[in-house]
Amino acid sequence: MIEAANRLNTVEEYYFSKKLREVNLLIASGKPIINLGIGSPDMQPPQKVVDALNEGFSNPSAHKYQSYQGLPELREAIAGFYKEQFKVHLSPGTEILPLMGSKEGIMHISMAYLNDGDGVLIPNPGYPTYASVTRLVGAESVFYELDESNNWLPDFKALEKLDLSKVKLMWVNYPHMPTGAQPSKFLFEELVAFGKKHSILIVNDNPYSFVLNDNPRSILEVEGAKEVCLELNSLSKTFNMAGWRVGMVVGDSKHINNVLKVKSNMDSGMFYGIQKGAVEALKCSNMWFSALNSVYKQRRDLVWQLADALNCTYDKNATGLFVWAKLPAFVKSEEYIDLILKNNHIFITPGTIFGSKGEGYIRFSLCASTEVLEEAIARVK
Repeated sequence: MIEAANRLNTVEEYYFSKKLREVNLLIASGKPIINLGIGSPDMQPPQKVVDALNEGFSNPSAHKYQSYQGLPELREAIAGFYKEQFKVHLSPGTEILPLMGSKEGIMHISMAYLNDGDGVLIPNPGYPTYASVTRLVGAESVFYELDESNNWLPDFKALEKLDLSKVKLMWVNYPHMPTGAQPSKFLFEELVAFGKKHSILIVNDNPYSFVLNDNPRSILEVEGAKEVCLELNSLSKTFNMAGWRVGMVVGDSKHINNVLKVKSNMDSGMFYGIQKGAVEALKCSNMWFSALNSVYKQRRDLVWQLADALNCTYDKNATGLFVWAKLPAFVKSEEYIDLILKNNHIFITPGTIFGSKGEGYIRFSLCASTEVLEEAIARVK
């Protein structure tokens, strides 16, 4: 009998992979399911992005292996984007590594820096992939709790009380998913100082900066941040390109080179046309963000109405692609979303998939049209 590797005993199939099978079975049986669970943008990318992809097919080099480091013009476009949007200066040749989506960057960074038994600080609530990848590489998860009373920001006094002797890496994610909490420059300064004090690599996962957020920030804005920080970013949410799988990791050349050692052994470059499309996306003016967010504002207003109808409370100052809502007292997240799925045929994400601190909360996605959201409200009312 051929047995699977022991590391698979440390993880389970991704929640959405399992739950969507259940949802799809309900749809196949004729149930009119409204999916407000996943943050997969339903709008189109800029037309010039699609045009660049199509034009790329006719380039003689398009069907060859591409550079492990991406096209020079893509790295230059990323550098230009960071300079214009964040006032962060990056060297296109040494401080930028394009990724096939930022999710793979979580694995690449972990493989580049973590040995068996190393500690990893992981937010609770937070993106589940941080913990699963940590387990897959044999490192140890050290969860740090985020709480509504502290605006879902790290409690540095509590962090200092932890045993940090084996901690080598810390995942942060601001603007925060799932709560929509926003970072201040002071928070990023505290994180950089914390990383320097304890020789911990701080990685900010930053794919939501431009969704319903008037003040985008990068942790690399902080002076000296490159010494102890990397930042992941993505075109998925910013430009409606989730299926294209285009992301990036940026930071000091020594960190980028370490990640490249892993990545160059894992793939043989990103398709040429996709890279050309990404270049055009990164050149979009702020008019693109204004148009995108005007749609999301309309949708968010409707999701707030839906949350009100479900007797939930929420923070109107939160940003991002989701609405994080608090359930009435003593109501369990998973039991509640299963009830709504059964009775109203609406799928909402339970807060518990993001950690124990997500109990008592649910997460609504804004990736549904106003017509669909109005139908969801009608079903609940």
